[in-house]
Amino acid sequence: MKFLKSHFALSRSQQNGIFVLVGLIILVQILIFSMNFYPGESDPVEDERIADFRKKLDSLKIADRKLTDTIYPFNPNFISDFKGYQLGMSIEEIDRILDHRKKNKWVNSAKEFQEVTGISDSLLNSISPYFRFPEWTQKSEVYRDSKVITSANKSGFTDLNLADANDLARIRGIGEVLSNRIVKYRTSIGGFRDEIQLGDVYGLSEEVIAGIKEEFKILSRPSFELMNLNTITVSELAEIPYFSQSMAKKIISYRNLRESVSSFEELSKIEGFPSDKIDKIKLYLVID
Repeated sequence: MKFLKSHFALSRSQQNGIFVLVGLIILVQILIFSMNFYPGESDPVEDERIADFRKKLDSLKIADRKLTDTIYPFNPNFISDFKGYQLGMSIEEIDRILDHRKKNKWVNSAKEFQEVTGISDSLLNSISPYFRFPEWTQKSEVYRDSKVITSANKSGFTDLNLADANDLARIRGIGEVLSNRIVKYRTSIGGFRDEIQLGDVYGLSEEVIAGIKEEFKILSRPSFELMNLNTITVSELAEIPYFSQSMAKKIISYRNLRESVSSFEELSKIEGFPSDKIDKIKLYLVID
């Protein structure tokens, strides 16, 4: 016991030293705590650095926003309120093109788009390079050409690519809504390339499609060139009716990863690829 006591016994001066040391430690902790939570005036140099950093961050955000808002090619005949707003059009300008379409009229050029909407030259110059007008819209007047319709009737069929909504409404099972829907879809894809594309029109049953084929045929196909899937770009692929921008990117990424695509069936490995529409996709693409 004496041995243990001799090791733990401290003199008066040693005890005082320990108390002073503990006091200093506590004082330092208090000072550190006070400096962290109650800072004095900030250093002007540090404020300038923070401001400069924020400016750089804001510039990066703006650049990212511009990248996100990249304009992809589109048909201005089917512009929506939201799309027009994104492009910088006013409400009145958007309403003018929408009213124009409600009258079943089409714009066939950037100049005509400006005449209808009244947009400024500067806005037209910035967005018109992204306009894509299907050949069908450029032939809008041919709908009313009685000579063309008459010559088509000599073959016993009406041209499916020239028929208007009233012509289509003659088919049993097709009312005003469906007939206008067929015409609208035909316009959006630049004209039917094959009768199988009627199956893409929402609401058309197999019986109604069969009835259409009894009276209508594609007698005037839109001029087009099959595009090579192994050389096509993302923007070109996205213009094909069966591909969204995101799907086009997936397909091109798949192609680049494997250097080429050997068959359309191979693309079925891509998540979300419309495998059930391969026969229709072949109307637009070829693999070389």
